[in-house]
Amino acid sequence: MEPVASGSPKPDPTPSSPSTSAPPPPSRYESQKRRDWNTFLQYLRNHKPPLTLARCSGAHVLEFLKYLDQFGKTKVHVSTCPFFGHPDPPSSCACPHVQAWGSLDALIGRLRAAYEENGGRPDSNPFAARAVRIYLREVKESQAKARGIPHEKKKRKRKPTVTTVRLDVDLASGIAGEGSNGVSPSASGAKLPLG
Repeated sequence: MEPVASGSPKPDPTPSSPSTSAPPPPSRYESQKRRDWNTFLQYLRNHKPPLTLARCSGAHVLEFLKYLDQFGKTKVHVSTCPFFGHPDPPSSCACPHVQAWGSLDALIGRLRAAYEENGGRPDSNPFAARAVRIYLREVKESQAKARGIPHEKKKRKRKPTVTTVRLDVDLASGIAGEGSNGVSPSASGAKLPLG
């Protein structure tokens, strides 16, 4: 047995490691964005012929969106359906289920962000292509018409006008001039509205 010198602590055989905490889990948005990105990449791999991301265009994004319709849960009435334009049909019909416009719009937003986060240039982003924006607008309008749901543009709220109060100030004495009633606002103790 080795003697231990008094006053000196015995060295710890295990090096102390700084306490490492696990990174916080990704947000729901980030998780969904990653799933959507992986789904799109899988779609490109399964495409006939397979596509690389560099060769992907807005037309391929439109194909992807139409492919997703088979998994949709929103019933959109065709123009020959007796329930076309009715928001709450009294019975069921054979009209197809498709992806809702809001789901497609959110999906494109996530994929557009994921494309750039994964090294894509903003000026060549296929998810930002004009054809994709036009398609989404057409889907929104056609679904609203078929389902009888009005999609009106929101009116902008006007900002309240700001009323300014102008006081004549005698620069030499710093005294405010008299109001229209002949009484100085500061002398009367009146508070002036500022807005």
